[in-house]
Amino acid sequence: MSVNEVPPGRRVARLSVLTIALAGFTLVLMLLGGWIASRTAPGDDVGYLPLGSDASVPSLSVILAAGAAATGCIVGLTALHAAAAMRVLSRDRRIPAPLPAHARQMRRLMLTPLGPKAVRLVTDEPDLPPSQLPAAGVATAVPLRLTVLVPAHNERITIGATLESLWTQTRPPQRVVVVADNCTDDTADIARRHGAEVFTTVANTDKKAGGLNQALADMFAEIDVRDVVMVMDADSVIVPEFLDTAMTRLEADADLIAVGGVFYGESGSGLVGQLQRNEYARYGRSIGRRRGKVFVLTGTASLFRAYALKAVADSRGSLIPGNPGQVYDTLAMTEDNELTLALKSLGAKMISPMQCRVTTELMPTWRALWRQRMRWQRGALENIGAYGLTRATLRYWLQQLGIGYGAIALNVYLLLMLITLLSAGGFELVWFWTVAGAIFVVERVVTVWSAGWRGRALALPLALEVGYDVMLQAVYVKSLFDIVTGSSAGWNYVPREAVAQ
Repeated sequence: MSVNEVPPGRRVARLSVLTIALAGFTLVLMLLGGWIASRTAPGDDVGYLPLGSDASVPSLSVILAAGAAATGCIVGLTALHAAAAMRVLSRDRRIPAPLPAHARQMRRLMLTPLGPKAVRLVTDEPDLPPSQLPAAGVATAVPLRLTVLVPAHNERITIGATLESLWTQTRPPQRVVVVADNCTDDTADIARRHGAEVFTTVANTDKKAGGLNQALADMFAEIDVRDVVMVMDADSVIVPEFLDTAMTRLEADADLIAVGGVFYGESGSGLVGQLQRNEYARYGRSIGRRRGKVFVLTGTASLFRAYALKAVADSRGSLIPGNPGQVYDTLAMTEDNELTLALKSLGAKMISPMQCRVTTELMPTWRALWRQRMRWQRGALENIGAYGLTRATLRYWLQQLGIGYGAIALNVYLLLMLITLLSAGGFELVWFWTVAGAIFVVERVVTVWSAGWRGRALALPLALEVGYDVMLQAVYVKSLFDIVTGSSAGWNYVPREAVAQ
């Protein structure tokens, strides 16, 4: 990076501040317009709440204070987001600048290690130059073989069901290897009784990512283009057609690098469990509407071409962040999100078919949920900070900015409702806002239809789900503060025994 070149994260910060400043200015103008209208036409509706003719609207000072507070909060969060990105960008996870010679050459050729043209070099004609490679999307003639890696740390309660769901597939895997990482229970013995091989990690201090790195390094000496690796959590269960669907997709399209699952929540855990099931149901519906376009290759169950994982390991420290030779970045708190960014940065094509359903664990308590989401949210922020703003990461930056905007929009709306109610002398229903509210209620219910009657009943009154959204937004803000202040990031592991109690 040259001296005069603006770092990607700083460009994001400038754009964020400009955009949010304009949004705040617009908000103030809208509030002033409402106040002026209320002065000139008493009895008209003000803001988002319909007021009766005897309503006393907030004073100009209150409206200006609310607008200033909203604008300040938005700009403050944006600046905090930018500061968080800057802190991460300064860490040694960043790839070196200038790029190594081979990386610069690949940029000039517009060739990425896992893009369609490069994939042809691996799968079809290794000696042909990129300009003479076959057309994209041609199926491979060689049948693929599947090895499943199941990372497990004291998973004796769930490992049996996980392995059973693998062996009862309509197309079972060739191998299942349980990666036993620092287990102090009988996870390994249960795995062997269920027909799995056991790989025991050695002196691993990097948790799931470190354990998988050891197992994959052991495999790389034997793999070829026929090999596919699936990584599946030891607390998840897949539907019987999962592997057949995924392997068929990979065999039908040589350009396809990875196939991810669409996850749904297990039963139980009361109110907090149902709120999570509703959230996952909406996520699954979104994947279906996008025809399987992947946002994150879920760590609960995803398949990868083995040579693609080797390409990730070879590209660490040059094309993508991380230690050379490691598939998973051990500094990343959310290894599935980071690996998705790595693969996309290398040009990989991926998909999550709706037939690849996986049922995964839910957090049983609010405290456990907070800890889990703190790890997810902070991991996501740190990952995009490490990668910077690129074509592959743009969508993820926009998602995080959208979360920030949503946090401000919802909470400012609730605050303005409260101010208006305290200032008004009466309340009157207006048909327009009643219909608009009803449409919103219908949307919330329809989008969780697959979660069953409990999910629909929970979505109907809105209040509980709004409270859940506010909690997730609090996680977002806390994550930003923790990154900026350099607070230590714990792994936030929740033992499975907590679910069984």
